[in-house]
Amino acid sequence: MPRSLNRVMTLALLVGGVACAGARAATGPVPAPATDTPLAAKSGRQTLVIAGGCFWGIQAVYQHTKGVIKAISGYSGGSAETAQYELVGTGRTGHAESVEITFDPSKVTVGQLLQVFFAVAHDPTQLNYQGPDHGTQYRSAIFFADADQERIAKAYVAQLDKAGVFPAEIVTKIVPLTAFYKAEDYHQDYATLHPYEPYIMINDAPKVKNLKKDLPALYVEK
Repeated sequence: MPRSLNRVMTLALLVGGVACAGARAATGPVPAPATDTPLAAKSGRQTLVIAGGCFWGIQAVYQHTKGVIKAISGYSGGSAETAQYELVGTGRTGHAESVEITFDPSKVTVGQLLQVFFAVAHDPTQLNYQGPDHGTQYRSAIFFADADQERIAKAYVAQLDKAGVFPAEIVTKIVPLTAFYKAEDYHQDYATLHPYEPYIMINDAPKVKNLKKDLPALYVEK
């Protein structure tokens, strides 16, 4: 669904008194992962690619996450030829709107990044949609780059499901990363550059606020 139509739907929801703000689906605090890697002894750079609805909000959340060097909006799951916003928006390219997170493993772990992902960045129980955004391009996914990322992600999903942290089963796909394609420039830093756009105010700004409130140790001012 084109984002312009999503904005109309969002405004209609707001007028009707129902806002899909925050994407906070857990019934209580989201615990830290029991399976994780320790902080690295030295500074460095690693990447993690995740998807969970509109990439504007996901990017904004990770731009406020401890240890994150940069977060870039883009596309994963399809081919280079179809990594274009208008094509991805059809839901037929295999791509998901994704965010590539570059982080310092001496400051934040993969598990901690995934705790942010499940706790405040999106609702992992919604299949192929997030709030007003519908289509496979808005699916929940973790695109793992190595065996450690795969192991941590699968163990964490099993942990959260077993503990009944969410009211429904987690539907997040955990799949190998084949490629990440950076989105068009006008999508980068969108939430920061358009803070008063209704879509951002309703759907994305609350996620950053929830990060600060629910996971203060992982929150940093931009």
